[in-house]
Amino acid sequence: MRSIEGGVCAAKGFTAAGIHCGIRAGHDERDLSLITSEARASAAAVYTTNLVKGAPLKVTKEHLIDGHAQAVICNSGNANTCNADGVEVAERMAALAAEQLGIEARDVIVASTGVIGQPLDTAPIEAGLPLLVGELSPSGSSAAAEGIMTTDTRLKEVAVEFELDGVTCRMGGIAKGSGMIHPNMATMLVFITTDAAISPAMLQRALSTDVEGTFNMVSVDGDTSTNDMVCVLANGLAGNPEIEGDGPAFETFARALNSITVALCRMIAGDGEGATKLLECTVEGAPNEACAKTVARSVICSSLLKAAMFGADANWGRVLCAIGYSGADVDVEKVDVSFASAAGRVDVYRAGAGIPFSEEEAKKVLLEDEIDILISLNDGAFGSRAWGCDLTYDYVKINGDYRT
Repeated sequence: MRSIEGGVCAAKGFTAAGIHCGIRAGHDERDLSLITSEARASAAAVYTTNLVKGAPLKVTKEHLIDGHAQAVICNSGNANTCNADGVEVAERMAALAAEQLGIEARDVIVASTGVIGQPLDTAPIEAGLPLLVGELSPSGSSAAAEGIMTTDTRLKEVAVEFELDGVTCRMGGIAKGSGMIHPNMATMLVFITTDAAISPAMLQRALSTDVEGTFNMVSVDGDTSTNDMVCVLANGLAGNPEIEGDGPAFETFARALNSITVALCRMIAGDGEGATKLLECTVEGAPNEACAKTVARSVICSSLLKAAMFGADANWGRVLCAIGYSGADVDVEKVDVSFASAAGRVDVYRAGAGIPFSEEEAKKVLLEDEIDILISLNDGAFGSRAWGCDLTYDYVKINGDYRT
């Protein structure tokens, strides 16, 4: 497996585009994106667990009942959530895209991101669609990634190449996510494409299993969005024998998917609203996987720990505190804690007690852009990872006037 260029267009038969159509008055950023497959594809998706769900998610879930899709349309600037006509508008978006592409509306995945509770006018979308379709290109991944951004500060795209039964396959993805990111489907929006052949049932299984250890282990601010969704399209154009059950091919496919999702998790966490640092918490030595995940999530979600990382303060007490209230059955007398980065590693806590360390060296470690929080529970063979970011003054500035 190797990293390649191309993002969501790396796989055979996929094109994408992103344009500015004018959804938000006074803004000139790209705000409408389209991803298409030349062949109808197996499709799978997972959605936010928030009881308040955006209308596009409801429409997409209905469209994917048969396990297939051929295109994704997504707008930014307006979430189309909590609107009386939301479902009608989302269906209209699908119909407009389908008409331009010459496909069935039920084969269009619909997504929206932005402000909640603002009616979404489809007029700019309808007017912009001919241009959007005309811009579709095998090199359009970056433009599509731009079109789904809101408070994001950087593009999020990745792609890999791998082999299934001797056939070269490709998989790529783009993501949008910066705020309202929290475990229990924490992605905002992720679109993944592959030319591998896999049945809808096995694709859904691969995705649903994967998110438990990836997107459900990301937290920026403790808020689970109303519009979070991850979807995968697999059009089979690589020509490998279709994956219809367990076996080496499915395991390889799952590893490829995981390489995409982990990379996007790190991008989302590192681009958290106002963030200056990517945090990765690694827990090992747990008695079971559930314990490891619970501890990793608790630490990465701690506002006090996140603030300490912003200040490059090796306050290991914040880590222990988060472990203690996590609800996991942990023997705190066995716990070890260290901080690490490109600048080195500093051990701060051993076997249930703090140990002497150089504050100067710790400061150097924690001033880096990527920080590893290393926890060993010394009570088993299981582990887990979680991703987050530091908590800064800018987070409040960004969200203090997000709507107005």
